[in-house]
Amino acid sequence: MEEVRPDEVSEILRKQLSGFEKEVDVYDVGTVLQIGDGVARVYGLSHAMMSELVEFPHGVFGMVLNLEEDNVGCILFGESREISEGDTVKRTGRVASMPVGEQMLGRVVNPLGQPIDGRGPVKTEKLSPIERKALGVIQRQPVKEPLQTGLKAVDGMIPIGRGQRELIIGDRQTGKTAIALDTIINQKYSHTERAKREGVKPVYCIYVAVGQKSSTVAQVVDKLQQEGAMEYTTIIAATAADPAPMQFIAPYSGATLGEYFRDSGRHALVVYDDLTKQAQAYRQVSLLLRRPPGREAYPGDIFYLHSRLLERASKLSDELGGGSLTALPVIETQAGDVSAYIPTNVISITDGQIYLEPGMFNSGIRPAINVGISVSRVGGNAQIKAMKKVAGSLRIDLAQYRELEAFAKFGSDLDKSTLAQLRRGSRLVELLKQGQFVPMPVEKQVVSLFAGTNGFLDEVPLEHVARFERELLELMDLKYADLLGSISGTKDLGTDIAQRLKDVLRQFTDSFKAAIKA
Repeated sequence: MEEVRPDEVSEILRKQLSGFEKEVDVYDVGTVLQIGDGVARVYGLSHAMMSELVEFPHGVFGMVLNLEEDNVGCILFGESREISEGDTVKRTGRVASMPVGEQMLGRVVNPLGQPIDGRGPVKTEKLSPIERKALGVIQRQPVKEPLQTGLKAVDGMIPIGRGQRELIIGDRQTGKTAIALDTIINQKYSHTERAKREGVKPVYCIYVAVGQKSSTVAQVVDKLQQEGAMEYTTIIAATAADPAPMQFIAPYSGATLGEYFRDSGRHALVVYDDLTKQAQAYRQVSLLLRRPPGREAYPGDIFYLHSRLLERASKLSDELGGGSLTALPVIETQAGDVSAYIPTNVISITDGQIYLEPGMFNSGIRPAINVGISVSRVGGNAQIKAMKKVAGSLRIDLAQYRELEAFAKFGSDLDKSTLAQLRRGSRLVELLKQGQFVPMPVEKQVVSLFAGTNGFLDEVPLEHVARFERELLELMDLKYADLLGSISGTKDLGTDIAQRLKDVLRQFTDSFKAAIKA
């Protein structure tokens, strides 16, 4: 056997040592002290950050929500059954984030950005934190571009602008989600070639479902697919079966995705359906984390929960690309109590509200919008000039009608002018009725409301108002498409266009009355 010299041994050792790299992973780990109901108390994560993601065993992630002297309170985004006391918890070093990008369009995801529609993974490039400080005043500009909902009552009297926050409020089953879905479906026009030629920028939509039944979310997806709206829409769902922490973060995930489009100079619309359930989920989590309860057992920062969410909606300054994020939060009231705690909180944060009334809904006035209480604090800035001219008298006519309606119920003899106002008002109420999922282009809305406010419907029997409108718009499409084109092109109702419209309406009204009598 050949003898190995000592210098050869040292050479071999030196070679081996030169290839040796020191690999030491340092983890900041803690131990689960207590677990249950989607909440865990962890000991030992002394350097954890607020809103940081932490990893529990079995691939369950959590988020740090309470930083206390001797422990950290975490909320869990998964099943807590498999985790037990004494398990180790690792810090990830990153704040709770979700993937963002165009690849999210057309998909149904959970609040962490994981797909739940069974169509495989979503491949996105970018991660964005779900909580973000809202931009300041300097980075914004006034809301001045209309966001058409396709609903005559809204676009005419409660206009919504790009970058606005408009609350949809009412009891359950009064058509709140229907208004939000109609608005999403109506954005389909902004993605057409014609809209590009007219300089209308596309609007990307995000629908956040919080605490709803999975079957309800499935119906929404199905409806949007039927209408061809899913290609520019993302649905973020935290259903009633999901843990409360998921329902709590869902709206923030929606805002994050909307901000991705806004910050790249585009327009986005996000619907939070609904924030009442988010507040309840946050209350549940807060009480489990032993945060002191305040009014109605909600934690003291419940106002901040919604204000920091809705303040992220904005119209950016031209230097930042001029993109916008419009928010339509939904709040469910109990027995029409608008002055309850959460409704008043959200009313004070938003730029107006659309109030839906069960009485109107049940009497067949749909959308059941109470025009007296509903307001838009952006007003005419968010309307095209043509709509401003037509809808100006619409509000006054309806307000006068509501006041006189009470007198009319007594059945006393009324003078001619009062009868005329009652007749006009009842026709306008009938005219503002609109079916679900049939949003109307703004130029057709202008024609329809023009006929109502200029008295062309006054002599038409009430039961024939819907037929009058339908046949009028069919005629406009067939014979006077150029007139519709000039309204949508100029966005104004000049004297010549108004005169032509009056001539068309006069002719049509005469022939319509004759047809009814025959």
